[in-house]
Amino acid sequence: MKSKAVQKPGSGPALPDELPDALPLAALVALAAVAAKARARWSPAPPVFPAAWAVAYGEDRHGLWQAFEVKGVRQVMRWLPPGQFTMGTPLTEPEREEGEKEHAVTLTEGCWLAETCCTQALWLAVTGTESPSRFSDQRGNPVDSVSWNDIVQDFLPRLNALVPGLQARLPTEALWEYACRADASSPTAFSFGPQINSDQVNFDGNHPLTGGKKSAYRERTVPVKSLPCNRWGLFEMHGNVWEWCADWYAPYPLTAVTNPMGPSEAPTEAAGRVLRGGSWVSRARGCRSGMRGADVPGLRYGIIGFRLARGAS
Repeated sequence: MKSKAVQKPGSGPALPDELPDALPLAALVALAAVAAKARARWSPAPPVFPAAWAVAYGEDRHGLWQAFEVKGVRQVMRWLPPGQFTMGTPLTEPEREEGEKEHAVTLTEGCWLAETCCTQALWLAVTGTESPSRFSDQRGNPVDSVSWNDIVQDFLPRLNALVPGLQARLPTEALWEYACRADASSPTAFSFGPQINSDQVNFDGNHPLTGGKKSAYRERTVPVKSLPCNRWGLFEMHGNVWEWCADWYAPYPLTAVTNPMGPSEAPTEAAGRVLRGGSWVSRARGCRSGMRGADVPGLRYGIIGFRLARGAS
């Protein structure tokens, strides 16, 4: 007997895809308890679900999801509930940088985040132009060589016109790190733990974090969803391509903050927009959850892409 994941919120826990014809009562109770505990991680639910723009939606072991579609290209968005977390890195984290001061962050509203970086297929569907990417042989690869300006001034207006009500945007830096850590109770350098290898992350495996073992270096991007996702069902948050965020880069605050957005204007003439996650060419230190990067918003480079976000409603 096959049991599919629940398609409507609130109608019961989502159980695994495959169940035997009969299970002992104790096993069923245990499965229900596990599912209920998982559901608590993505509560409260969004105010509207599914959205009018959703062509598909559901609930699985990672949480709630819904998808939009442009010219046959589908993008799944994952629900991230509101919450609190510690942004930045502890002094004990190997190879941390000074700009990663730990501070408490509260996000009072949930949001939707794309489960993958924007692919070359979606870029083509939205813009009507071929991929500008360094590695353009597979449309399932993340689009790269796109600037912050390209995304905000061209791609997003086109996408939001094609999908009424979507109101897609770039994530804030705080939202990005919250999503990368995925509600981890014990923050580590990576969502997978204190170390990574090339079976988990597309990076330069010749350079692991201090104390780690060497692994493969692919020397290029890989198609999205090629590697394991984190606890919230988000793929390649570490490595593959750096991801633009909405914020201007600025030093972290000295106290706890709520819904941080970064400076409203460029703090200096040389200020850059935030980049997160590392890339296929990065050493492990550059792929850490708390690692911060930035560059000028007009930069196009073969290691930089982006991931879509939108608000709760």
